[in-house]
Amino acid sequence: MEAMLIGRRTCGVFVTVVLGSALAACTAGEPEHGSLLVVGSGAPVIVPGAPGDTGRTARPGERLGRSESRPSAADVLFTQRMIPHHRQALEMADLAPSRTSAPGILAICRRISFGQRPEVDVMSRWLRALGRGVADDHPRHTASPGQDGYGMASLAEMNRLRSSRGGAFDTLLLRLMIRHHEGAVKMAGEELSSGTDQIMRKLAQDVASGQRVEIGRMRKLLK
Repeated sequence: MEAMLIGRRTCGVFVTVVLGSALAACTAGEPEHGSLLVVGSGAPVIVPGAPGDTGRTARPGERLGRSESRPSAADVLFTQRMIPHHRQALEMADLAPSRTSAPGILAICRRISFGQRPEVDVMSRWLRALGRGVADDHPRHTASPGQDGYGMASLAEMNRLRSSRGGAFDTLLLRLMIRHHEGAVKMAGEELSSGTDQIMRKLAQDVASGQRVEIGRMRKLLK
């Protein structure tokens, strides 16, 4: 049985929930076997029955065999880059309630928070299941704007955002977040080009499609 991802749209943003994601350790290249699927204690995993029969809910810890996906170095790199990238977006979004009352800005930030926190959790659990470390909870900042090539804000930009209020905050947040989202779309495209793990490829698809929609919304708010 393959690992499954279920997506659902809430408030216009795609939220990804992993239904089975414990994976065997991988080497720098492609491992010899597919990923071992072990049911976790989070969202329920539905195991299909025979044709015409109803499915059943798998037990926590139950092994469901191996998927056809094989984690590669590209998949690991994607998660190791995307986790701190998402965390910086969450840091920016968390500033909004105390700095603006603009409904459109607050709605964008709620969608970012609602969509990206579960994705950070998915990627973190995926990495840990591979025996890989996960970056600490502090978002990384670049020395200069966009220096990483994926739209990360610099420390100076983050400090400007923290000190802004009202309309100045709204404009700066939108400009930083549009660039940030464009970087995430670029990163997701690289995963879809080189990644092999079906869980991470599906997550990359969700990131790319969801953040393109949000970029369009934010550009309208900037006008």
